[in-house]
Amino acid sequence: MKAMLLEFPGPIADRPLKAVELPPPVPGPGQVLLKLSHCALCHTDLHLVEGELPPERLPVIPGHQAVGEVMETGPGVTTLHPGDRVGVTWLFRACGVCQLCLRGREHLCPAAEFTGLHQDGGYGEQMVADAAFVHPLPRELPGEVLAPLLGAGGFGYRALRRAELRPGQRLGLFGFGSSAHLTLQLARAWGCEVLVFTRSPEHQELARELGAAWVGSPQSEPPAPLHAAILFAPAGALVPRALQALERGGTLVLAGLFLTAIPTLQFHSHLVHEKTLRGVMGVSRREGREFLELAARLTLIPRVQVFPLGEANEALGLLKAGKIKGSAVLAVD
Repeated sequence: MKAMLLEFPGPIADRPLKAVELPPPVPGPGQVLLKLSHCALCHTDLHLVEGELPPERLPVIPGHQAVGEVMETGPGVTTLHPGDRVGVTWLFRACGVCQLCLRGREHLCPAAEFTGLHQDGGYGEQMVADAAFVHPLPRELPGEVLAPLLGAGGFGYRALRRAELRPGQRLGLFGFGSSAHLTLQLARAWGCEVLVFTRSPEHQELARELGAAWVGSPQSEPPAPLHAAILFAPAGALVPRALQALERGGTLVLAGLFLTAIPTLQFHSHLVHEKTLRGVMGVSRREGREFLELAARLTLIPRVQVFPLGEANEALGLLKAGKIKGSAVLAVD
């Protein structure tokens, strides 16, 4: 099978992903072998490839928002069959028995493994996945539309829940990439007013197209205080700025697995008046399926730019430069 393999992290300009041919993987007990059609890209992939997110194993095939069909089932799999269409997410598997798993927070499990980090992911023609952790997908939607919903969309949904946003409230989005452009649509469906802070003219244009009530740079003063904010940009320097933009009692959610250094926070400037600062590590299976059902009801459609599998380096380079409007997706087959 063809795949884009990361042997050693490095600057994306140096093309660290190498096009290789590998033997197809073999599904073990409880696993399925998938023939992939599409895999979406995100900043987590970029941070892994460039070494900002330390790799758990090398070499590794990145990618954790993959759409495919079951080719073969491993021993003990009875819930899936060849030909079933499924999606793979960031959470590859969890132990299922620790207190976090039992409380429905399996994405925080100390023994959790993540797709494209601990296990080979979707930048290839085939991959294995844990049968209990894949998501059934509809046949009527194209793979390039479904792929971003598996990671970026679910991550934004989790961030909205962590923000405790209520219908009609004012939400600020700092950074406007794949996850944020889906989160904006979801928040608007809830009747919320969405303000977008991004330096990219292309992203500002897309935010307006999708119904943002106000658009400005990250340093701009919003027209009114925010009830909640989500920081999607991996820029720790924006944390104090976002906290200052919050209404009293507001919540800021850091929605990413990598963040540059956060400047020193001053209690009376940033956290007084019961402001809350939270993070997002991932999405449980339950919340992932909740989001996919919600996306179907709302007809939530991502804006996508599709690239051939062999252009993964170039696509990640454009992502780093802020040149992707919406979601970047690799066409694998």
